[in-house]
Amino acid sequence: MDFVTKEDATAMILSAKRQAGLTWEGIAEKIDMSPVWTHSAAMGMNAFPRDKAEAIVACLGLPQETVSALTESPTKIWEQTVPTDPCIYRFYEIVGVYGPTLKALIHEKFGDGIMSAIDFDMSVTRVPNEKGDRVKVEMSGKYLSYNAW
Repeated sequence: MDFVTKEDATAMILSAKRQAGLTWEGIAEKIDMSPVWTHSAAMGMNAFPRDKAEAIVACLGLPQETVSALTESPTKIWEQTVPTDPCIYRFYEIVGVYGPTLKALIHEKFGDGIMSAIDFDMSVTRVPNEKGDRVKVEMSGKYLSYNAW
């Protein structure tokens, strides 16, 4: 294999993950990154630093050519009308970039289902930080499994 695209890399990662019976937390632990970031980068929504790309390629036994694809800057596109308000837009960006990651991690931890937005709470907290204060958003929703019928 001479040339590997980001899409090829994602497909290979998902296949190797499935075949090895690994979780995103397990993979993330092996490459010393968070599961949320690891999944997002594996889905092509972030670029792996070279050392982390090499680590995940080694961990999953992927072709060496995959490293280049994983380190490329992503094109973050999702199909929806995006609001122009900067604060709301950033939340759309978060869901667009990390939505599939959140879904994958919820499914791994709970099974096939969703987080309720009805039985749900959220808090927004200001966290002092010497580099500039941070916004902390915490969400908690009841897990709802899909019914089989």
